[in-house]
Amino acid sequence: MATAQSFALIDCNNFYVSCERVFNPALEGKPVVVLSNNDGCVVSRSNEAKQAGVKMGVPLFKITDLVRSHGIITLSSNYALYGDLSARTMSLLGKFCPQEVYSIDECFLDFSAIKDRNQHGLMIKQAVKQGIGLPVCIGIGPSKTLAKLSNYIAKKYPQSEGVFDIASLSESKQDLLFRSIDVGEVWGVGRRLLQKLNRMGIMTVKDLRDANAERIKQSFNVVVQRMVLELQGISCSALDNSSAPRKQIISSRSFGNTVRTLGELEEALTSYAKYAIEKLHSDGTQAHIVQVFIQTSRFAQGEDYYGDYESLRLANPSNDENIILPTALSLLQRIFKPGYAYQRAGIALMELTPAQSQQLSLFSMTAQTQTKTEDEPPKAERLKQVLNMTNSALGSNALYLAGQTLKEERWRSRSEHRTPAYTTSWDDLPIAQA
Repeated sequence: MATAQSFALIDCNNFYVSCERVFNPALEGKPVVVLSNNDGCVVSRSNEAKQAGVKMGVPLFKITDLVRSHGIITLSSNYALYGDLSARTMSLLGKFCPQEVYSIDECFLDFSAIKDRNQHGLMIKQAVKQGIGLPVCIGIGPSKTLAKLSNYIAKKYPQSEGVFDIASLSESKQDLLFRSIDVGEVWGVGRRLLQKLNRMGIMTVKDLRDANAERIKQSFNVVVQRMVLELQGISCSALDNSSAPRKQIISSRSFGNTVRTLGELEEALTSYAKYAIEKLHSDGTQAHIVQVFIQTSRFAQGEDYYGDYESLRLANPSNDENIILPTALSLLQRIFKPGYAYQRAGIALMELTPAQSQQLSLFSMTAQTQTKTEDEPPKAERLKQVLNMTNSALGSNALYLAGQTLKEERWRSRSEHRTPAYTTSWDDLPIAQA
């Protein structure tokens, strides 16, 4: 007899805020929001901030009165901290069951072989809280869509203790529950699809579950048909525990202040390129195409909009700073126009392939045969190794390119309320007072 399919969706609650609270317990019980790049918009809210009326994605300048009246604590994004705690959490979860990492704060686990699923969920919840310090909720169901919906229920109803298994309810209780939940809470139902479903009279989760799957396919597509089938308990999406290779790397930021000179743009692009190249090294990949883009603000009063990009295919794929950076700066010079107040710049490295599979041209192969011995790597490769080893041991900017200045540039994104990188920087390690 085949084992019944069962998925668990583990979701870290208010992830960015919860990461901040791990190292600053004084934030517990207080309204806290984390802001996007440049301290622009709210991207994470504590429950207390939600209760105070803070909406997700709202620009900070629109809630200044709310922040003041409710004593809301505003923090700048600390992506180094969030990424590290996410990696630790996913590593821990992978020890319990076969795993599919869905996002920085969400993960599917295969619960098919688990007998007491609710108890197992409670154990995992406690393990993450004790081992990482993050609160999570767990939704369990016979399909991924039902597991996501169960996670929503686990968060909404405190009596679930943060773990909910939809299969534990009788059919009549499921009907009652699904009738009370808006169809917009179903995984994959966005604003436009919600409007179309509502026009068809599909207002609740129960309405969508009970819809005719074939008719839904004819009215929409196979994706929406699968939503219906998954709500009926028919799994249409297996667990995917493979890690798809990254196809491109984009490094871009909005500037803290607009810049007008080519020199400032070159400094910014050098910094962004360095970050993108570090990603190539960590992934063990190389880029075939380098693209650079710049733009002004579309909303600046009294300023004309300008934006452009330029791309170049490298003669041979590379992850070498000494090849990619000069290429990027050359592309920037082609698209730069004086007289504009630039708000954003970036670099994209595209068509990524494994570094060890480099296909050289005939002339490159001939040149390397003449200059390279089996025991001695090329000078560029030795330089790259020295840079990587030094910066890994002493910090990311122990050695840096001449074009990358370390002063407080005007283009630096604003992050006036960023907390230390507690887990990824020796200088920011928390100090315990005995």
